[in-house]
Amino acid sequence: MEPHKIVSRDEWTVARKALLTEEKALTRARDRVAALRRDLPWVKVEKDYVFETPAGKRRLIDLFGPRSQLVVQHFMLTPGSDHICPGCALGADHVDAARQHFEQADLSFVAISRATLPEIEAAKQRMGWRFDWVSSHGTSFNYDFGVSFTPEQVASGNAGYNYGTSPFALEDLHGMSVFARSGAGDVFHTYSTYARGSETIVGAFNYLDMVPKGRNENGIMSWVKLHDEYENVSNVGSCCAAE
Repeated sequence: MEPHKIVSRDEWTVARKALLTEEKALTRARDRVAALRRDLPWVKVEKDYVFETPAGKRRLIDLFGPRSQLVVQHFMLTPGSDHICPGCALGADHVDAARQHFEQADLSFVAISRATLPEIEAAKQRMGWRFDWVSSHGTSFNYDFGVSFTPEQVASGNAGYNYGTSPFALEDLHGMSVFARSGAGDVFHTYSTYARGSETIVGAFNYLDMVPKGRNENGIMSWVKLHDEYENVSNVGSCCAAE
């Protein structure tokens, strides 16, 4: 750790109050952006997406359960691959604790991947997660919501990820999407975010951002592993490194 300037308590308090002014401005900016996010127009979902789940085939509206809002984690799990994305897993590790609370506020959660259901169930069992995780295998869902791309799109050098702002491209990438349903049974897409836009769900980052070493990275999320690998596996690069 690099040494920091050492000062008296009085000098530290002056510096801390100056930072507090910046923190309060950030809080107000975050509230303003959150309000803009909630006020986005909606798009009616016209396609009848059908997913493979442990309970059988389910439509998108079925994934809401008894609630009117649904957050989808687009989890990078490619059909035929046994690679579990460490970045997606880091976000997923936070879900079961959080959903004990947000489910009481009319919000459901589901992870969706292109992998087959047996591949998903194997990964879920290994990681010990309890949230719903379903398969969009054979559907256009991931492609329609900007997280999966054809080999031709990947080869082009700019598949259009993150609304065309990032040239980073793989056949499967990560993101979050939000849906709402009406009393009449219509489903609407209200919001999606990609790349670093989904960092807000990662509580571990918030802890690290408070301490002197910060995220202690050699590259974006360079230290992140699956939670069952930290003791016995050397560090690996992240597959979620798109800015």
